[in-house]
Amino acid sequence: MTNTAEQTTSFSPGSLVRVRNREWVVQTNDDPDLLKLRPLGGSDDDIQIIMPSLESTKVESATFPPPDSSTPGSYSSAILLRDALRLKLRSGAGPFRSFGHIAVEPRAYQLVPLLMALKMPVVRLLIADDVGIGKTIEAGLIVRELLDRGEISRFAVLCPPHLVEQWQSELLERFHIRAAAVTASSVARLEREIPPGESLFAHFPAVVVSLDYIKSESHRDHFLSGAPECIVVDEAHTCTMTGSGRQLRFALLKKLTADADRHLIMLTATPHSGDDDAFGNLLSLLNPAFSGLSSAGGSQSGTTGSDSLRADLALHFVQRRRIDIGEWQDNSIFPTRKVKDASYALTGEWGSFFDEVREYCYGIAQRAENEKGEKARMMWYATLALLRCISSSPAAAASALGTRLSGKQDSAGDLAEDEFSADERIDDGVGEELASNDLEPAARIDDPERTEELALLEGFLARSNSLRGPARDPKLAKLIKEVENLLKEKFRPVIFCRYIATAEYVAEELKKLLPKAVIDCVTGLLTSDERAEKVSLLSEEEQPILVATDCLSEGVNLQEGFNAVVHYDLAWNPTRHEQREGRVDRFGQESKEVRCIMLYGADNPVDGFIFNVILKKADTIKSKLGVLVPMPDNDRRMRFAVVKAALMKKGRSDYTQTTFDFGEDAELKDIVDSVNERWTDAMEKAKANRTVFAQRRLKPEDVIPEWNRQMAALGDSRDVERFVVEALTRLSAKPDRAGDHRYTIATAPLRPELRERLSSEGIEKTIPVSFEYPPAAGFRHVHRSHSLVSILADHLLETALSPEPSVASRSGAFETSTVDAVTTIYLLRVRHRISNESRANKAELMAEESVALAVAGRSNPVFIPGEEVEKLLDRHPESNLDLSAITREVQKSIDWYADNLALFTAEAERRAEILQADHTRVRSASNIKIGKTVVKPCLPPDLIGVYVLLPSGDI
Repeated sequence: MTNTAEQTTSFSPGSLVRVRNREWVVQTNDDPDLLKLRPLGGSDDDIQIIMPSLESTKVESATFPPPDSSTPGSYSSAILLRDALRLKLRSGAGPFRSFGHIAVEPRAYQLVPLLMALKMPVVRLLIADDVGIGKTIEAGLIVRELLDRGEISRFAVLCPPHLVEQWQSELLERFHIRAAAVTASSVARLEREIPPGESLFAHFPAVVVSLDYIKSESHRDHFLSGAPECIVVDEAHTCTMTGSGRQLRFALLKKLTADADRHLIMLTATPHSGDDDAFGNLLSLLNPAFSGLSSAGGSQSGTTGSDSLRADLALHFVQRRRIDIGEWQDNSIFPTRKVKDASYALTGEWGSFFDEVREYCYGIAQRAENEKGEKARMMWYATLALLRCISSSPAAAASALGTRLSGKQDSAGDLAEDEFSADERIDDGVGEELASNDLEPAARIDDPERTEELALLEGFLARSNSLRGPARDPKLAKLIKEVENLLKEKFRPVIFCRYIATAEYVAEELKKLLPKAVIDCVTGLLTSDERAEKVSLLSEEEQPILVATDCLSEGVNLQEGFNAVVHYDLAWNPTRHEQREGRVDRFGQESKEVRCIMLYGADNPVDGFIFNVILKKADTIKSKLGVLVPMPDNDRRMRFAVVKAALMKKGRSDYTQTTFDFGEDAELKDIVDSVNERWTDAMEKAKANRTVFAQRRLKPEDVIPEWNRQMAALGDSRDVERFVVEALTRLSAKPDRAGDHRYTIATAPLRPELRERLSSEGIEKTIPVSFEYPPAAGFRHVHRSHSLVSILADHLLETALSPEPSVASRSGAFETSTVDAVTTIYLLRVRHRISNESRANKAELMAEESVALAVAGRSNPVFIPGEEVEKLLDRHPESNLDLSAITREVQKSIDWYADNLALFTAEAERRAEILQADHTRVRSASNIKIGKTVVKPCLPPDLIGVYVLLPSGDI
């Protein structure tokens, strides 16, 4: 072992050293006794921390070897090396540090929240973009950027329980962030993984936490004691002071934001749906002073102070509808949603059965009203359980009746205590608080001791079981016709049902009648992992049909496998309809068109009330405003109206949905008018607030140039496609084209060591890939940070820098008519030290960039502008030279580089100045002092490749 005194750690970050028989790049590190090293050509995953005093060999400065002029390659091999170097960059030097680490190519409009965040010393941001625009991506970009800048080291996502696993998956797949999911069921397992006495929230740098778990006082205090520097809150509207259970969530956020240095990113598609107080609570989390701006009128509206406060709020609040994306020339990424109503008639045996059940329910309700006074409304409402199941399917009807007859239901006298649990199974929730229970409710009767009534129910049960199948079930028959038409037009449908029994029944019947389709059923009986697995497997099929309950209408994105929605059961809350359709109609949907079909009974009074009074009102508001405004809760009176409207219609002969009326029932009309009035008021408030609070500060011309610069530096999807196809072709595994930007890749022809590396990442045998997002069904999306790209780039760079032959060449000379003088393209890798200083902290980071510099002439050299260099690289040479001429010309250019190194170091310093200006421009805001960014190059730059272009005929 060498003498300890000879060991030194005085190497500056970015410098090259040699130890353990290889070259390394020194990384930033606070401990003077240690060296943090990344292998030259390696990734951040390969970083090692060593103690020089314990190494068997001395850590020495190293130099980067120049290209070997005697082993030149073809022009395409030169381009291959350039692409490998650029696509391999992870710690890019541009103002967006995160782009090298993400697995999605963000759209220009999705950079707006990121740019807004970067202009704040502490991020306090409310992202209120419409459903499907990509709020998760926008928030993930901000978090990833703060991590990569060293401004935070830990963060937490707080979200409803049904979104925990989706967030965990999105963070891993799109942003390469491994987060722990903290729920009531997982916390014990997680605590076993951490050292005794250490806080769970301090141990895991990234956590996704269920809001239901965190709301209890003990869990809340535990979280607050170790809360990270950055908090993301999804569905933030559920954390306001108004509404059941929301106060505890709001109190938690209030305590978190009391720390002035804590970053907060809130996400919601409905920040203001008519409740000024709730909206004021959200705004107060950004800044307590904003709470006074909770309405478009607002207190002191028009005053100088109010106008100034609104201008400040615009820095923290972004809200855009899909139609607002049009100015970004990005609206084509969203599909066209075509909605169709499909009616069926309650004919034959099924129609007679429905009428008899409704008459039975009417009799119960009338007796309850006459005999039980104040309990009347509960009994009216209780009868809706059976009516809704009858309207859903014979299977749901049988389940409801069978549960009652088996004795599993409490008596009618216990109804008040059981009202809330019954609500969850009978309706769809209030406003945005959607029900999650997809089990069928039990049918209720007035008097359990009435033997004749039990006999009647037994008869109903037998008849419901006999009405299964399209021959006797007109609703199912209509569904089959609609699904057949969808399949003919190559659509991939999801059929949403209200109850588990209905979903299972529909799936079973469709399997009998559509044998060529692959059909599966997903309900609340499955765990979230089982649901995700079924959806994933079905998405890969050529002709899939997914039948599901509303367990999939929240938290599971279906756009990559499906492009049509059928509402088999009408959702009584229009928010549920929007959520169902939003699973497929969202950012990432490959299809240009999404179909949505709503089935309803043309002579079913239950459907009639929902269809005319609720769904059509919601649709009218959405067409005017561009977004859905949730139906307001009116003390559940609206749902009582549903029951009464359904039961008072005694005949179906003269009944149509388009002429629905309330007869002589003044109370019923008053209920509907009251809800409609409140709903219209909510729409007007939402409309006014969208006008006042719309994001207009950042325009496309402010953002798109930054986006283009970043894509040029890192490589876009076309660069990725060209690189992968060319690399595999030259490695004897040429992909087979399977469509536009789609290929089938076989790994068998590759060398064993490369095959093994790919296999470890799940890339083996034959796989279909797409270089375009969203990918077609059954294809894997390959992006610049995909393991396939990383492994290929690593392999090519490693072999290019080693003595062994490589398909990517570091040198070459070619004849071309595109130059008038000898022109050399020098491919450089420049490392930079980036010092970021903000109010909260100071961080020093390492960054790299790939730079192609072209020099015309050798005696009187002229540097060619960057955009012209790219044009030179894109033009193929006309002819090849013999080996001796190539070697001679390449060596001349290598020697010229060594003799004029000062010119290249000056160019590296100029690049650092440009990058510093880029960083400052992105971070600066006229009224905010953020700190400063200093960029310094690590000299000399690495000379990766030398390619000489000679005028045709010179040799």
